[in-house]
Amino acid sequence: MSTLILNLDFGDCPPPKKATEGNHRHQRFIQRQRRLQRNLKQKQTQVSAKTSGLGHPKPQNKGVTLSTSSKQKLHPLPEPIREKPNQKNGIDRPLSRKVSTVSWLTPAPSRKTSSLSVVSKVDLLSEFQSGLCSLPPARTLPAGTEKGKKMVALDCEMVGTGPKGHTSSLARCSIVSYSGDILYDEYIRPPCKIVDYRTKWSGIKKEHMINATPFKVARREILKILLGKIVVGHAIHNDFKALHYFHPKPLTRDTSRIPILNSRAGFPENESISLKRLTKQLLQQDIQVGKSGHSSVEDAKATMDLYKLVEVEWEQQLARSPPSQE
Repeated sequence: MSTLILNLDFGDCPPPKKATEGNHRHQRFIQRQRRLQRNLKQKQTQVSAKTSGLGHPKPQNKGVTLSTSSKQKLHPLPEPIREKPNQKNGIDRPLSRKVSTVSWLTPAPSRKTSSLSVVSKVDLLSEFQSGLCSLPPARTLPAGTEKGKKMVALDCEMVGTGPKGHTSSLARCSIVSYSGDILYDEYIRPPCKIVDYRTKWSGIKKEHMINATPFKVARREILKILLGKIVVGHAIHNDFKALHYFHPKPLTRDTSRIPILNSRAGFPENESISLKRLTKQLLQQDIQVGKSGHSSVEDAKATMDLYKLVEVEWEQQLARSPPSQE
């Protein structure tokens, strides 16, 4: 048999083949990763250059992870526009954006809109442009004051009661407003028996008392109207006496005691002139004529018209020297 001789060398042994192959793979992986990072940086710089050219702010990539395998371009979202910090607290506040209507973006009106709605819109527009034309015109009040709402004229007609009919008792009362509207006009039945109807002057007849209002009821209704108002009358103290009532003197206007009125009519200032004569002289009207007697409504309207003639001058005199409360 031939002998087998083995020559074994225990010097430096070459590295195993698998180890060298693993090192090469690791190096290729690192090179590939670096190359992808460089490409990603180049893409980011290109995108930022384009956005800066268009006037958009630079994108913020904080909190956003990009996939290395994605080949699509990612466009950054624009930042919200903010105001400059407030000098007091330094807090940034977003600007309030005003919505502007663009003609070519505004949708056209629907053809199904009814003609009634279009007409109503036109009517509303015309009202706004003309300025509340639907409201009635305001009534003219007395010059320089607002007493027209709290001013009335009063006139009463009396009949005779008591012994021989010498006591005057209320049988009719009329109240008119500043503009002459009738606020109250009723026949009133006195609590005592009527002895003399005085028809020649009062115009009261026996048949007027059939459905007349009782004195207590009428008095309550009349005083409710007079309360707190300026009352105009001619020799009005007689009317208040028949009503068993005393009206405050500062709220009373007696046309039989107005020197200005007498002077304008050409009569002595301190003389008490009848309502009939003053009305004829200043208003050119004839009242208290005929056999039917007086009309309390006619007398009340004439009294208010006489007061209006000298209202401004008379009120100025009363303001300078107001009447006493007595």
